[in-house]
Amino acid sequence: LAMLNKTEVSEFILLCLTDLQQLQHIFFISFLLLYLTCLLGNGAIVATVIAEPRLHTPMYFFLANLSCLDIFYSTVTVPKMLTGFLFGHQPISFAGCLAQLHFFHFLGSTEAVLLATMAYDRYVAICNPLCYALLMSPRACLLLALASWAAGFVHATMHAVMTSQLSFCGHNHIHHFFCDIKPLLNLACSSTSINMILLNVVTTSVSLGPFTLIVLSYIYIISFILQKFQSQEGRWKPFSTCASHLTVVALFYIPVLFNYTLPSSGSSTERDVPMSLIYSAVTPALNPSIYTLRNQEVRSALKKMLDRKL
Repeated sequence: LAMLNKTEVSEFILLCLTDLQQLQHIFFISFLLLYLTCLLGNGAIVATVIAEPRLHTPMYFFLANLSCLDIFYSTVTVPKMLTGFLFGHQPISFAGCLAQLHFFHFLGSTEAVLLATMAYDRYVAICNPLCYALLMSPRACLLLALASWAAGFVHATMHAVMTSQLSFCGHNHIHHFFCDIKPLLNLACSSTSINMILLNVVTTSVSLGPFTLIVLSYIYIISFILQKFQSQEGRWKPFSTCASHLTVVALFYIPVLFNYTLPSSGSSTERDVPMSLIYSAVTPALNPSIYTLRNQEVRSALKKMLDRKL
C-alpha cells in the first residue's frame, strides 16, 4: 500500500541557472551568441572540408567529424536552456529526459574517442610519415571514425537503459540545466548503486582511456621532434600542426575530467553545472576559431569558398 501511495514521476522540471531577471537576460543573450557562433563556425568548417578537394585528407576528415559532433552536442542542451532563460523553469517528459541524457553522453563520449583518434593521426603523420598513406587510408579513417561514434553510442545506451530502470516518485526538480546522470540519480527512490558503479568505473574509463592515449601520442611526438630537428624553426613546423588539437583537447578534457573522474557524490551539482556549461556551450563555439585562426589551409579554403559565393 505504501508503494501505491507513491506516484511515479512522469515529467521533470529543469531549473534555470539563476532566478535573477537581469542575469537571465544577460545569460540568454550570451548563450544565444555562443550557440549561433557554434552553428555558423562548425557549419562553415564542415562545408569547407566537403567543398575543398585539398582538404580531403585524414586530418580534415576527422576535423569535419568533430565539427558535426559539436553542432549536435550543443543542440542537445543549449536550446532548452535558452527557453529556460525566457520562460523560467522548463518541464521535460521522462522520455525526453532520457533522450537528452542519451544524446549528451553519446556525443560527448564520441568526442572523447575522436580526439584520441586525431592524436593518433598526428602521431602517424609526424613520427611515421612514410607509412602514413597506408595506416591512414580512406578505409582506415572511415573505420576509426565509425568506431568513435559506435563507442559513444554503446556507452550512452548503457546509461540510458540503466537510468530508465530506476523509480522516480518524490521530487521532480532537477538542479541542472539538462538531464544529466548525477542529478537524476539524486532524485531516484530506488537503489542507484549499480548506476553509481557504472558512472564511476565505465564513464571514468571512457574519459581517461582516450585521454591517456592522447598524452602518450604527444609524449612520442614531442620526443621525436626534439630528437629529429635541431633548429627551433624545424621543431616548430611539425608541432604547429598539433597546437590546435592540443588546445581543443585541453578545453574539452579539463572540465570533463573534473566532472566525471572525481568520485561522484550527491552534493557535487554546484561544481557540475559550470563545468557542464564549459564543454556543452563554450568549447563547441570556440573550436572552429581555434582551428581556423591557427590553420592557414582552412583559412585560405574558407576564403576561397566565400569568394566563390560572393
